[in-house]
Amino acid sequence: MQHYHTLEEISLKNSWLTVGVFDGVHRGHREIIRKLVREAHANDAPAVVLTFDPHPAVVLTGRDIQCLTTPDERAEMFGSLGVDAVITQRFTRDLSAVPAHEYMYRLKTHLGLTRMLIGYDFALGKGREGNAPRLAEIGKELGYSVEVVPAVSDESGVISSTEIRKLISTGNVTEAGRLLGYSYGMGGTVIHGAGRGKKINFPTANIDYPKQKAIPTNGIYACWAVLDGERYMAATNIGLNPTFTPERASPSIEAYLLDFNRDIYDQYLKVEFVARLRDEIRYSSVDALVNQIHDDVNHTRAILSRYR
Repeated sequence: MQHYHTLEEISLKNSWLTVGVFDGVHRGHREIIRKLVREAHANDAPAVVLTFDPHPAVVLTGRDIQCLTTPDERAEMFGSLGVDAVITQRFTRDLSAVPAHEYMYRLKTHLGLTRMLIGYDFALGKGREGNAPRLAEIGKELGYSVEVVPAVSDESGVISSTEIRKLISTGNVTEAGRLLGYSYGMGGTVIHGAGRGKKINFPTANIDYPKQKAIPTNGIYACWAVLDGERYMAATNIGLNPTFTPERASPSIEAYLLDFNRDIYDQYLKVEFVARLRDEIRYSSVDALVNQIHDDVNHTRAILSRYR
């Protein structure tokens, strides 16, 4: 899979394409991607995904949208689904003012576009004029066809990135994972903290996570920690560590890896949230905190043992 950041970098023939933000690459998105890959490859055509960064709503409305996936994470997921090329286009106000016909002409020129798969509510171009009927009309002139892929729904309704962000913000990582089709994760370099965990025999890995990503609400979580392709059980704290640092302004992510004893500073560690155990609490003594951590470890082990 090749990952590009502008249309100008790429030149293809007879490509099949889908376009969207696809934040989270959730179960609904995967239906479109799998269909794209399956049918493109059946026609000996490259399967291409065009996505945007930052989220268009951030640029157009100024809203602060915490993303479910970074551009590199999305590209990696697309690649795992069989996509041949990913274009992460920088979204700007200038881009939003490009008429649909002009933008589709650019796609036809650089991708040799022959077929386009879009979601049920998709639109592009100035004023979102490029809805499905308009794109199909342009396609008759430029030489590509359009297919609308229905939304994926379950008992909770249409699966959406917005709903998943809400679930994560309230700590309901189990339901968020069900809608995503995988456990939501946060990763980053392991950095030095205050070292308090080591002093109480519960050394934690302090993760320098991407601040643009949606972070679950403060609390203790049962997680899988992924290091160099290996998975370890982990009891993970998100929050301000109120027993020691109640004045902290932004939350930290600190993972205690069970049955693990290695120095992993400066290495990349990802935690995948399976279930929320409890709120973060300020304890009156270190002994009370240690007793609670023992309970959290046992609870984490019990939950994650079901997934072995």
